[in-house]
Amino acid sequence: MPTRVALIAHDHKKDDIVRLTGEYVDTLRRCALLATGTTGGRIEAAHGLNVERMLSGPHGGDLQIGAQLAEGKVDVVIFLRDPMTPQPHEPDINALVRACDVHDVPCATNISTARMILDVLTQRMKDVV
Repeated sequence: MPTRVALIAHDHKKDDIVRLTGEYVDTLRRCALLATGTTGGRIEAAHGLNVERMLSGPHGGDLQIGAQLAEGKVDVVIFLRDPMTPQPHEPDINALVRACDVHDVPCATNISTARMILDVLTQRMKDVV
């Protein structure tokens, strides 16, 4: 079963997640990807990756991903948050990050941590081949 990676980015971080996924496109192609709506659409358009798209974050996408995470259907979360802009759905964001802690799922909230997680995932895939 492929590693399931959730990809989420606030509006001011969407360009960053598109660049990041481009750096790891070969690794991510071997994963099952899910994302909030707009983020997933941008990643699909930029890199041709197959992404299961949820609702946008403010419309419940973060909660949809959190529900799948709680059911054991998400292995990694990359959530590029914008700490400088207030988010109207902050409770949903906090609930998702908390669910990662409760279920011991790696969660990157910035580019540096995302790269570390994706580097480990890339290496594990090389070791399997």
